[in-house]
Amino acid sequence: MSLPSVKLNQGIHVMHLFYRINRVRWAELDAAASAESRTKLEALCAANANSSHPRLTSYANVGGKADLALMLQAAELGQLAQMHRDVEACFAPGVLDPVFSYFSVTELSEYMPSEEESRQTLLQQEKLAEESEEFKTRMAESNKRRADYEHYRLYPELPDWEVMGFYPMSKRRLAADNWYMLDFATRKRLMGGHARVGRKFAGRVSQLITGSTGLDGWEWGVTLMAHQVDALKEIVYEMRFDEVTARYGEFGPFYINLRLAPAALWEHLRL
Repeated sequence: MSLPSVKLNQGIHVMHLFYRINRVRWAELDAAASAESRTKLEALCAANANSSHPRLTSYANVGGKADLALMLQAAELGQLAQMHRDVEACFAPGVLDPVFSYFSVTELSEYMPSEEESRQTLLQQEKLAEESEEFKTRMAESNKRRADYEHYRLYPELPDWEVMGFYPMSKRRLAADNWYMLDFATRKRLMGGHARVGRKFAGRVSQLITGSTGLDGWEWGVTLMAHQVDALKEIVYEMRFDEVTARYGEFGPFYINLRLAPAALWEHLRL
């Protein structure tokens, strides 16, 4: 059956999947069935091993909330849906117990400084003459940074680091602490401070913020890649003191995962 072609105007679709292995059902299978499952998952990951999309990466969940986790990225909705079903088809019926899934899409931040704002900063704050070579060079650099940011925000190439953290979140909508009742200028100012905190962790944490308003139970999915768990702990802790989080942040469950290819995943889970 051919699935319909459904694309976004810009960006890609993202899905996070968390499963627990039904050990009773797994114990009923022989070694050949285990090897067949691993071979199928290895082939599926290899067929979707691109830098951005389509991409499928496998993880072992740490902490007992699940056994394995997968992150799927695809430009077409049908392709993402098929990857999801292909993952489950790697295993015998009844082996995978779904724990948590999250669907979202990549998107641009509405709070990113515009070209005109960058221009005004150079003119008014730095007092550069618009005809000067320095102004032209600085504007070109600013435009390139913006273009690169927008490209990688929409078509992410996440580093293949050892740790992946994921959690969903929303902005609070309660009485005096209703994010959506704030005017745009206030929200942009607050998000500017929020972003500055995140930039302090460059090189230690790589993050992907995907939008899910109207698509899943929360408003954003946050994926954090790191070499060490303390980097994830520190960035989330420090963000808690920022007003955007302290007053307006609501968080779902946190999942910490180790990057393991299928062969290593099988050994770790003793499959």
